[in-house]
Amino acid sequence: MKMSCMRRAYVGILLLLVVLGFSTPLRSQGAASSDTPASAPAPNTPTASARAVDEAVLNRIADLEAYINNTGAKALVDVPGPGHNAFMMICAALVLFMTLPGLALFYGGLVRTKNVLSVLAQCLGTAGLVTILWWAFGYSFAFDAGSPFLGGFNLAFLKGVSAAPNTNYAYWVSQSVFSMYQLMFAIITPALIVGAIAERMKYSAIMLFILGWMFVVYFPLAHMVWGIDGFMNGVWNAAATVKAIDFAGGTVVHMSSGWSALVLCLMLGKRGGFGEQMFAPHSLVLTMAGTGMLWVGWYGFNAGSAVAADGIAANAFMTTTLSAAVAAFVWPLLEWIFRGKPTVLGFCSGAVAGLVVITPAAGFVNATGAVIIGVLAGAIPFVVCTKLKNWLKYDDALDTFGIHGVGGTMGALLTGFLATAQVNGNLNTNLKDIVGKTLWLEQLKAIGLTMILAVVGTAILTFVVKAIVGLRPTTDEEIQGLDFVDHGEVGYHYEEA
Repeated sequence: MKMSCMRRAYVGILLLLVVLGFSTPLRSQGAASSDTPASAPAPNTPTASARAVDEAVLNRIADLEAYINNTGAKALVDVPGPGHNAFMMICAALVLFMTLPGLALFYGGLVRTKNVLSVLAQCLGTAGLVTILWWAFGYSFAFDAGSPFLGGFNLAFLKGVSAAPNTNYAYWVSQSVFSMYQLMFAIITPALIVGAIAERMKYSAIMLFILGWMFVVYFPLAHMVWGIDGFMNGVWNAAATVKAIDFAGGTVVHMSSGWSALVLCLMLGKRGGFGEQMFAPHSLVLTMAGTGMLWVGWYGFNAGSAVAADGIAANAFMTTTLSAAVAAFVWPLLEWIFRGKPTVLGFCSGAVAGLVVITPAAGFVNATGAVIIGVLAGAIPFVVCTKLKNWLKYDDALDTFGIHGVGGTMGALLTGFLATAQVNGNLNTNLKDIVGKTLWLEQLKAIGLTMILAVVGTAILTFVVKAIVGLRPTTDEEIQGLDFVDHGEVGYHYEEA
């Protein structure tokens, strides 16, 4: 009882001090004391120093509101916000988690036992190679201001990339954090291509292809879509020629990798025995584990693309969940209807398809839009992967084109129809006159340009790589498996009874 009374007394004293503090005029350091005779101002007439202090206080209050609302500050310029920074560092880790181990296990479980390590090595090798390129030139080419098609060299070797924000892209997130977040996108994009050519392309050829592909396809496309002066950055570049939108990578990530994967698998040719023998996944358990990791990591991918812990990120979190869950239900439902049983592979494929298709739309559409996207994501890629591939007989080993190429294209187009400024007010910045009207036409232009860049760039690079190191192992090496041929290891050791 005595302690309770003391606490009330302390609270009362604190409240009194607060009231007195706000009711007493603020005085700058060095101002005259209150007992100075004759020089005291007339009542209700603030001194210049008091007005300056009041203005400073108001500016700081405005900065606090700017931090909460993720808008530009008045006084706290070039100061990173700890909450937004922490959010983005977590999101960056989640996106890397999508590749290592998410995508590696998802793809690894779908190949045969003798090739599981080759897939893991390709994902790991991609992470290392792309990181080096990103440090040297990639980040600068993608996000430095330059031309509408490619950034400049000002940020090469991450020069000047410090804890201060680059306000072209984020008010409160350190540029060092932003650059690492975008690096994770650059890592997973070429890693997706691995799925189409699994079990039949040499490790050296894949690494050389990815080296060229990043310069020919990824860096220019990332700049055109997301660069501050990008050719297709409709949200932020008022002078953009193509006024398209892509929240988290429908064109930059999924279309680019998916269409490149189709061209590469066609030029590479089918796996030995394709169409004559079964190529069943060796471990759907690994694939299911990888799917879960991809789904969890995708929250960093989509919600993090708001580049702040704000309301747009919250919307992206919600729409990502809805689309993935609906598509994960629709795909196996269609299997159940047309094939008699819903499969675990169907659940996994549907979930990934839902995540892919919502990616360009996550921060632009509402909950109902996300459900519509989820239904279509579960249905259309299902038809492509189970029917179209069989009709055309191309060997897209792990359905990279069927899910990422087709899904990314669908998502980019659907975003043009379903985006609304009620969800994301930034759509009113430069696109007020076309959102809900002709935005889908701009999306079609972006889709066409992305396809041309990915298809033509991949075709040229494939010829170059073939001339330098060759593309495929020998027939005997392919039969033996790439784990041992390329890496001198095997994924599983079995003891003889």
